[in-house]
Amino acid sequence: MRRLPPLNALRAFEAAARHMSFNKAAEELNVTPAAISQQIRAVENIAGVKLFRRLTRSLLLTDAGQFALPAMTEGLDRLAEGYRAMRRQEEAGVLTVSVAPSLGAKWLVPRLERFRARHPEFDIRIDASDRLVDFHRGDVDLAIRSGAGEYEGLTAHCLMSEFAAPVCSPALMQDAQPLRQPADLRHHTLLHSQWRMQHAFAPNWRMWLKAAGLTDIDAEHGPRFSEDNLVVQAAIAGQGVALVGKAVAAADLRAGLLVHPFGPPTRESHAYCYYVVYPEADADRPKVRAFTDWVLEEAKETEPS
Repeated sequence: MRRLPPLNALRAFEAAARHMSFNKAAEELNVTPAAISQQIRAVENIAGVKLFRRLTRSLLLTDAGQFALPAMTEGLDRLAEGYRAMRRQEEAGVLTVSVAPSLGAKWLVPRLERFRARHPEFDIRIDASDRLVDFHRGDVDLAIRSGAGEYEGLTAHCLMSEFAAPVCSPALMQDAQPLRQPADLRHHTLLHSQWRMQHAFAPNWRMWLKAAGLTDIDAEHGPRFSEDNLVVQAAIAGQGVALVGKAVAAADLRAGLLVHPFGPPTRESHAYCYYVVYPEADADRPKVRAFTDWVLEEAKETEPS
């Protein structure tokens, strides 16, 4: 714990000692000479020493003042250097986006080139993580998360509605026990996303089977994976039937690597939402605004599919 007088008081002392003038210090800091004098008295009272000898037409530093000045000047210079480094980070346009790994790999990353073409001034960083983001500690500018959208102190835009539906390899449609209707799932392995089983808002096999009226199928049995993209890969390999969102499965469905075994899913069932989230105070930052506008446009264009 650093025991220091107020920073403004230290700045007043350093400027006055460097110029040997309250008036010149006041001009540099854009305050009145009386304010400089008041700040210096505050430092003297806290430290318990005199820093200046106030003569009729001049100032003289005391021994304590002379000893402190070089360290104070160096310290304030280092603070200014740190502030310039922060500004360089902002001006360099480094934009860090935290996104859930599956959505990042399957939906966001394939589209990033369009953002870079529109905003070459920003150097984007992708942090693929499901961990909670503390925007006040670290360098994440925005996060994309699924959830309820109620985040205290944060602005949240619904990026796109999402719904979960069964997907599998086309090979399972020609299996000895082909998938034709939901009841056929009793003959196949269910592939599970661990995170779906841990969050109330996320559709999982337990919810899906209950909605389908299938009470004789074990909704807990089968391999479990930490991320949806791992479940998708297992489904592509023919290891079972996965329950995943459209954003994660869309590219593989278009490529024919996956199919919906029970026909096109409806939008109304098993729905939730992805959100773009950032601190309320950052709404007008150019890079935050640019990415938010772009990613919402991307989601709007792909939403109908």
